[in-house]
Amino acid sequence: MQTMDNVNEDGGLSISMKAKKFWSGMRRNSFLLQLASSAGLGGLLFGYDTGVISSALLYIREDFPAVKSNALLQETIVSMVLAGATVGAAIGGTSCDKFGRKKAIIGSDIIFFIGAVVMASAIAPWMLIIGRVLVGISVGVASVASPLYIAEASPSKYRGALISLNSLWIAAGQFLAIAVNAGLTQVPGTWRWMLGVASVPSIVQFVMMMLLPESPRWLYKHNHADKAYDILRRIYSEDDIDREMEDLKIIDSNEQTIEASFTQSWWTRTCRRTVQVLRDLLFNKNLRLALIAGAGLLTFQKFSGINCVMYYSPTIVQMAGFRSNTMAIFLSLGIAAINVIGTLVGMYLIERLGRRPLVILSLIGVLVSLGVLTLAFFKAVGWAAVLGLGIYIMAFSPGMAGIGATCCWASNLIINMTFLSLTSSIGPAFTFIVFICIVIVAILFVFVFVPETKGLTFEEVEKMCMCHAGNNLVTDISSHEEAKHETTRTSISSLEIV
Repeated sequence: MQTMDNVNEDGGLSISMKAKKFWSGMRRNSFLLQLASSAGLGGLLFGYDTGVISSALLYIREDFPAVKSNALLQETIVSMVLAGATVGAAIGGTSCDKFGRKKAIIGSDIIFFIGAVVMASAIAPWMLIIGRVLVGISVGVASVASPLYIAEASPSKYRGALISLNSLWIAAGQFLAIAVNAGLTQVPGTWRWMLGVASVPSIVQFVMMMLLPESPRWLYKHNHADKAYDILRRIYSEDDIDREMEDLKIIDSNEQTIEASFTQSWWTRTCRRTVQVLRDLLFNKNLRLALIAGAGLLTFQKFSGINCVMYYSPTIVQMAGFRSNTMAIFLSLGIAAINVIGTLVGMYLIERLGRRPLVILSLIGVLVSLGVLTLAFFKAVGWAAVLGLGIYIMAFSPGMAGIGATCCWASNLIINMTFLSLTSSIGPAFTFIVFICIVIVAILFVFVFVPETKGLTFEEVEKMCMCHAGNNLVTDISSHEEAKHETTRTSISSLEIV
């Protein structure tokens, strides 16, 4: 029997009990542990690249005078990974379908390794840019392939937790990068070592992925049902294997039916599907509401300035008056540590407070921190700027960071390609005022357009969108949730508590 301490307000297990069950299951199944570790390294690679360039840029400016005197060139070096990621994400889906999820991840590791080597051996800024683009392509492909592989190769009861861990892997990668950078500040060829070390996690993931099987869903779709069955035996109990095989059969049958309805060439089919998707998004109220909420949050996530803080934190610290490269990196290490803590806090609070309240609280905290940063640069108070950065990361990580780290590359690219130019043109203080205005709009946007989905399944959210497309989605879903909670509380009260 469940005790009340182990039951949350939704009638499910508490966060602590879910965590215990998750890690208990992981320990019993070595395959799942290997899956979580290897696929999660994709997030670590992205986080490492985000953290490493922020410190390496300080030393790149010293070695290349052309970079030091050109803010646009600095922005280009930092941001080209995002341009590459846009390309990588675009080709990631096709690569996964054609070659398999496993091979797509392995391919991204190879590209990442080549990009890291090119950056570490760069003799001119153009080589750094090429290396950054290659790393970006790798990150973009992995951003599609890794979550897809985890979703298709893991049991449904662990799937959400495994995918959610990606945010923690990214934060850990950022902290690891700055920690490594701090240890290399006195080593000759500092920035080359910083960028070159990034190849190590890609090698580790390459080796680990070689030991893992392909996604059972991809194998079944490509006429390898026997291999898919063997893999499912490693994942599920005997009682669940037949059900999972039947699910694969149904999914494959539906996909074949859809594909059979298109008799034209691949290019014609792709164009027709694209037009159909765009038409649905623009004219279907159900989908349009979801699009506005999702795309709006993703855009505000980046335009709130988070990646400027992560990519340029040592530079911002130097702007605040801490001129030493070593001091700037060590202060940035503290900011990265706060990011990890904030991510863990967010994972704990998201099911207790709900998604929408957590996002609103997060944005309010970001607003306060941007105010501190603005005042710090107006008054030239260096320690206040560092405090503002710390508050920003702590406020952002629990709520806004979990919205969707694998999308919105375009917003990310724009904001990072303009940050240094903005600070040069209007100064750091007014740059952060721009971010303040964006965050205020974001808070209003969340109040109007973003519903709370705590305690609702995907099917229930979809049903509410369909039933209330013409009304206030936030109010309707909240009302539905309250009714569900009332039913749940009634059920809980009838449990025998021991």
